[in-house]
Amino acid sequence: MSKILNDYFNIYLGQQKQYSPHTIDAYRIDVEQFLKYANDENYTLKQIDKTLIRNYMRYEVTKGISKRSLQRKITALKQFFEWLVKKNYIDMNPFLNIVKPKTDKNLPDFMYLNEIDQLFRANSERDDFLKDRDQAIIELLFASGLRVSELTSLTLQDINFRERFMRVIGKRDKERLVPISQSALKSLNNYLEDVRKKLLNKNQTTNKINYVFLNDHGEQLTSRGVEYILHSIEKKTGVYLKLHPHKFRHSFATHMLNQGADLKTIQEILGHESLSTTQIYTHVSLEQMKKIYDISFPRAKKQEKN
Repeated sequence: MSKILNDYFNIYLGQQKQYSPHTIDAYRIDVEQFLKYANDENYTLKQIDKTLIRNYMRYEVTKGISKRSLQRKITALKQFFEWLVKKNYIDMNPFLNIVKPKTDKNLPDFMYLNEIDQLFRANSERDDFLKDRDQAIIELLFASGLRVSELTSLTLQDINFRERFMRVIGKRDKERLVPISQSALKSLNNYLEDVRKKLLNKNQTTNKINYVFLNDHGEQLTSRGVEYILHSIEKKTGVYLKLHPHKFRHSFATHMLNQGADLKTIQEILGHESLSTTQIYTHVSLEQMKKIYDISFPRAKKQEKN
C-alpha cells in the first residue's frame, strides 16, 4: 500500500498534475484517514463499497465535520479511487455515484468602493517609512486581482511599466498577462524609487533580490507577511475592514463586473481555469444591487411588509 500511495501522491499529483504541496498534504490526510477506517472495518481495497462509504460519512458527521470539509474529502477520495481503477488496482470506483452533501453558498466578501477609497486615502496619509510599500501592495491587490502568492512572487522583470501590464505566474505555473491601473503603477513607482532601495540595503546576503515586494529585512515578502501588513494597516489607519488578500481579489472581480466587464475577461485576468468559478461574482453583484435598492428606494421595505 505504501508504494501505491507514494505513486499517487508524489508522482501522479506532485509531478504529473503539479498540485501544490498544501493540496497534496490535504488529500493525503483525507485518503489515509479513510483507508484506516476501511482497514478497521476489515475491508480491503477491492471490497470497499457504498455501504462502507455511507457509514464513513455518518461517522465523520458524528465527529462534527462540516459539510464543506466532507465535500472535500469525497472529492479527494473519488479522485484517488478513479486513479486506482486506471492503474488496475480495482475494477470500479465505489465513489462514482456518491452524492456529496449540499452546503449553503457563501458569497465572497468584498469591499464597497467608498470603503476602498477611504482605505487608500487613510493609508496614503501615513508618515512612517513603510507607507509607500504598503500603499503599493493594497493598490496592486485591488487593481489587478492578484492572488497573494502571485503578488509575493512578482519580480521586477515581470512588470512592463511602459505598457502597464504584468507577467503573472499563477496556479500550476500557468502564465498570464494582467493590466495595471495608472494609480497602482504610480504607487508602485513611488515604492520602487525610494523605500525598496532602502529595504534592499538591509539585506545581509550576497544574493541579488529581484522580487518586487520586500520585508523589513530586505528579503522576499511572504504570504503570511502580506497578511501581517494588512492587519498593521488597519491599526495604523484606523480603518477596520477585516482586510485579507483574497478580499481585495473578490472586490476587484465584483467591481469589474459591476462596471460592465464580461465574465470571460474577468476569468482571464483572475486566472480561473473554469468560467463557473468566476460566475460566483454574478451573485455578489445581485446581492449588492438588492442592498442598494433597499437603501435607495423609499417604499421598498414598506411594500415588502404589505
